[in-house]
Amino acid sequence: MIGVVQRVSRAEVRVKGKLISRIEHGALLLVGIARGDSAEDAAYIVQKTANLRIFSDENGNLNRSLIDVNGSILVVSQFTLLGSTRKGRRPSFTQAASPDEAEALYRQVLGEFRKLDITVKEGVFGAMMEVDLTNDGPVTLLLNSLEKTQKNEKMR
Repeated sequence: MIGVVQRVSRAEVRVKGKLISRIEHGALLLVGIARGDSAEDAAYIVQKTANLRIFSDENGNLNRSLIDVNGSILVVSQFTLLGSTRKGRRPSFTQAASPDEAEALYRQVLGEFRKLDITVKEGVFGAMMEVDLTNDGPVTLLLNSLEKTQKNEKMR
């Protein structure tokens, strides 16, 4: 599972011009779900996102998490994060999970954030969306649930 986390002062999703979701101070998470991803991958991405210290403290240092600042999160499913551009000019999406598998894990991600009492807004799974945001900083980070596995393997 891949996540792109962006600290935002505001973010919103529209479908066919209609406002679907909007947040103020918080984070936008674009999440790409790969074939073979599991509930463990979803939990990893959620915990990492919720606890990343990407918000400034009183000294301007990045020492506060989404939980610490009582921020909101807008979660948008984005299978194109799994696009491979290794060959040719057209991206290959063979690593992306099937829509049914991806939607179930997307719903799991939303539920895991809610368990943390974080205000969660969402995009429309599978829809063509317009995502508008004001990236604060800018602060943008890439997450990959494979890093958790690779770290565990290095420790053995």
